[in-house]
Amino acid sequence: MTDYNHIKEKFQILMMGAIDGELDAKQQQEFESLLAEHPEFFQEYQEFLQLKEKTTAMKLKTPPDELWDTYWIDIYNRIERGIGWIFFSIGAMILLTFGGYKFFKAIVQDAQMPIILKFGTFFLIGGLAVLLVSVARERMFTYKSDPYKEIKR
Repeated sequence: MTDYNHIKEKFQILMMGAIDGELDAKQQQEFESLLAEHPEFFQEYQEFLQLKEKTTAMKLKTPPDELWDTYWIDIYNRIERGIGWIFFSIGAMILLTFGGYKFFKAIVQDAQMPIILKFGTFFLIGGLAVLLVSVARERMFTYKSDPYKEIKR
């Protein structure tokens, strides 16, 4: 049975070459002799010929111009917003880190300020930062899943 599998595998390789017109004279003769010796291969060969005819005749449907207009606008907006968010995030991190360092340094060095006021200020600023990040994150995820975001008002 392995001999038959080897013959069938050889036939399939030659068949693909024959369909694409890539066989030399010796290979073409070998292919034709395999077809003559094994009539069951002829059916497979015919099916592949029909498949090639159909795929060659196929034409891709050209999408309407409106679809391309919205496609390029969406791609441009995504790239533009992505780069904008990256720059905004980097700038915000630099400014907030520097401002937080200066503010923290001023509060810690102020000996006149009571310790409870220092803790209260620290927690107030920390809580505002957490809420700001939470609201921004929620808005981003809501915008991504909003089914009405493409509707113009």
